[in-house]
Amino acid sequence: MVMSRLEWIKKIIIIVIGSIVAAYGITLALYAGFGGATLAVLWQGISKTFHVSIGMASMIVAIIMITFAFFYDRSQIHIGTILYQIVYSFCVDLFANIHVYSAHLWVNALIMLLGIILFAMGTGIYAAASLGRGSYEALTFSLADKNGWQVKAVRMILDIVMVVIGVILGGKFGLCTILTIILSGPVIQFTVSKTKKVFNI
Repeated sequence: MVMSRLEWIKKIIIIVIGSIVAAYGITLALYAGFGGATLAVLWQGISKTFHVSIGMASMIVAIIMITFAFFYDRSQIHIGTILYQIVYSFCVDLFANIHVYSAHLWVNALIMLLGIILFAMGTGIYAAASLGRGSYEALTFSLADKNGWQVKAVRMILDIVMVVIGVILGGKFGLCTILTIILSGPVIQFTVSKTKKVFNI
């Protein structure tokens, strides 16, 4: 099926919006003081170990994941994979120092929860465009699709693996990490379904 120019533009816009929302959410959660959202723990570890920015650490991880997905199930890789990663990594560094937090722990906890939900929603939005997944989603969906596994189950297992490696490298584990493992998979799966229906894609 050949897409029209309008469909291409619509999907590209969806990917960019999803990438920005996901990056904003992940940084909002990351700097709230409750540890990193799952993949961010790995970025923190790489950042501390190799003295690179969080955005650059996310790019390094992405290249490794995209390479795996390319050889395992290259149908997951498309223009959206590259576009997402460029926008996402840029925005992670862009948003890193703009968030404002409270002196009250409970307020920061709510901000962190909002960040996790926004991250998962953003992920689901751009994944729904089906122009290739973001790096982590390419890995997640390639394993799920090829083996007939549920996306949320694969995501939870991968999250645990990323956190363990991240902590070993010096990343910070905390409440944010646990909540991301529990919430991100179901929210992503729900958002993908809703986004496809709303935008008719």
